[in-house]
Amino acid sequence: MKQILLLIIFIPFLGISQEIKGKIVDNSSSSGIPSARILSSEGTRAVSNPDGTFNINYKNLPLRLIVSATSFVSDTLEVTSDKFINVKLEPEVIEMESLVVTASRRGQNIEEVPISMEILKPVLIDNKGITDLEQAVDQSPGVYAMDGQVSIRGGSGYSYGAGSRVLLLWNDMPMISGDAGDAKWNTVPMELSSQIEVIKGASSVLYGSGALNGIIAVTEREPSRKPELKIKLQSGIYDDARRASLNWRSKNPTFQLAEITYGKMYRKVGYNISFTGFDNKGFRDGESERRGRLSGSIFFNSQKIKGLKAGIGYSVHYQKLGSFIVWQSDTLAYTPQGGSDINVPGSTLSVTKGLRMNIDPYVKYIDKKGNKHNLRTRLYRVDNTSYTNSGQNSVALNYYADYLFTKKWNDSWFLNTGVTSNIAVVKSALYGDHHSNNYSAYAQLEKKYKKLDLTAGVRLEYFEQDNRRGDSKFNLGNGKSLPFFPIFRTAAHYQLFKYTHLRASAGQGVRYPAIAERYTQTSVGSLNVFPNPNLQPETGWAIEFGIKQGVKMGKSFKGFLDVSAFVNEYNNMMEFTFGLYNPPSIPISLNPNSPGYINKWLGFRASNAERARISGIETSFSSEGKIGNVEIRSLIGYTYMNPVSLNKDASYRATFSDTSGNLLKYRFNHLAKADVEVVFKGINIGASVRYNSFMKNIDRVFEEEVVSGTGIYILPGLKRYRQENNHGNVVFDARIGYDFNKNYRAGFIINNLLNTEYMGRPGDIQAPRSFMLQVQAKIS
Repeated sequence: MKQILLLIIFIPFLGISQEIKGKIVDNSSSSGIPSARILSSEGTRAVSNPDGTFNINYKNLPLRLIVSATSFVSDTLEVTSDKFINVKLEPEVIEMESLVVTASRRGQNIEEVPISMEILKPVLIDNKGITDLEQAVDQSPGVYAMDGQVSIRGGSGYSYGAGSRVLLLWNDMPMISGDAGDAKWNTVPMELSSQIEVIKGASSVLYGSGALNGIIAVTEREPSRKPELKIKLQSGIYDDARRASLNWRSKNPTFQLAEITYGKMYRKVGYNISFTGFDNKGFRDGESERRGRLSGSIFFNSQKIKGLKAGIGYSVHYQKLGSFIVWQSDTLAYTPQGGSDINVPGSTLSVTKGLRMNIDPYVKYIDKKGNKHNLRTRLYRVDNTSYTNSGQNSVALNYYADYLFTKKWNDSWFLNTGVTSNIAVVKSALYGDHHSNNYSAYAQLEKKYKKLDLTAGVRLEYFEQDNRRGDSKFNLGNGKSLPFFPIFRTAAHYQLFKYTHLRASAGQGVRYPAIAERYTQTSVGSLNVFPNPNLQPETGWAIEFGIKQGVKMGKSFKGFLDVSAFVNEYNNMMEFTFGLYNPPSIPISLNPNSPGYINKWLGFRASNAERARISGIETSFSSEGKIGNVEIRSLIGYTYMNPVSLNKDASYRATFSDTSGNLLKYRFNHLAKADVEVVFKGINIGASVRYNSFMKNIDRVFEEEVVSGTGIYILPGLKRYRQENNHGNVVFDARIGYDFNKNYRAGFIINNLLNTEYMGRPGDIQAPRSFMLQVQAKIS
């Protein structure tokens, strides 16, 4: 009877769950793994504690447990008793390869690319609080951004926002304005990017005019079947500058950013969409910025036609921006000459609104033989409206189309060939109405033979502006010429050892004058800019030798050490040169009321400065992965450059501020950068440092009187400022963050940690220290 009663009493408890206890550890270091996920065959779930321990309920044994954790290989185990269990997870083995697509317009491992290349990952951009693409590419070794213009290995100086030797690509197509020929860096929706690729050296064979100095390529990531929502919010404030005279305001200016992206792929259709809003009160008087952008893409995978994909990308960008290039003085360097009230005559502050739109339809098709056909098109419109000078309004339209055919044989021969059309139409009060046509055909052949890869390519470029032919003419000698300009490239890669790769490359490039370079006529304060319709295209070539050494530590840490030597040479190099540009029919006069008054005809004009050569060496180290239970990411580099003018013309040399040598204007000899971030138990700590040597040579007129004895200066006090600050610049940034789990992150960022005062282009003292709070969320 007692047994029956006991059975009746305990029957209700037979189905009550029991508990298994255990610990999940890293097999390489025996340290506990926090936030590991445990799923049982009965459907119960658990998450490990910070020390790796866990408890999970069960009803019956045996029981199957699936254990997974970020950066570790998942494991499945059978549990037959309620004893304490130890689960050892192996770190994921990180392969050495990093896939890139820009260098040869096909997927390659970065170590096989026969030209110098860096990769910027989204995690660096997000965690540093970077707000536009110009700031992002400035993190790359060998790259320097100066007031909207990017230079790779000293290939560019400062050209007042007109023209670019660096080609910006968004989804494999140029994003260069049809009027100024420049990159609008904040137009590119980098929040949608998979990564940013920086190619160093002439790359015109596959991408055409403008890739004379290199390429910045941003590629949109395709959405996955699992929907993903990303949110990033930032808010910051500028500190006071060290020098009290720079602090023009009573209240410290602030800046905010909001960024939202969402993407999902269905069976046939997928889409990305993003919105970015940015508001910056500005650390310089009057230089506020407010912008918003809506971007996205629609993807279509055909179910009826095998191998067919199509889609359309779009972006609409609006901004209102205040800017100036001429300061009041070196003492009041954050204040525009003439003050920041645009209603007062003499103010050099410019306030503009801009509308930029692009629509990008494309079709991809893989035929039955495995050949790839890729047709990409873009309509790109740039509207600029000035609140301060209606004579500077402009509208530029670009119509771009590129057809690419790709074929491979036996995984050893690869052919890329295609045709490109780029048409620009400009209506402008500043430049006048103009149009240009650029047509080209290209081919590149690659051969893989064991450990050796060989590449050869050619491009034929035809260009005309306003029906004016001859810009792309190629002289054969004996009075004969071709209407198109040929460009050649050759390269080689050899795998010396398993992780050791040698490379060599030689390439040519060409850049045609932008409409702004040929036809701009304007003035800002005492700074005049004159047109030069006779400006000629510039050409160049680049040679490089390099070695890339892979580095592995354990199973989950990889890195690449890269060393290269390079020489770039330019012919008919275009740059703005100061001089006296009165027409022959108007004699110069010292009478202010005369049409020939000297101050009216002194200024800058885009000119061909004959030849220039830049040689140097560069070393970089990039890494990612885990050492023990510490995750490390790094990007470190140093570049030595010797940028010299080969122009011996005395009148040209007279424009140099430093006449003791032949150093090109607006360049450095030394450039070094480093960014390192470590992650331990969800805590992120990162630091950056940037160094550039003193900019020895600029335009002499910026340091001297416009006309001797008049007391009129374009940048008052600049000569004294440069004499007192004739050293290089070192700038530190720091950040700390915490990952609450894989979905949420909070961060605190300090830029210019030591509140260093330093200058970019002449008259452009950079931002003081700033403090920023950031929140990121990733929900899928």
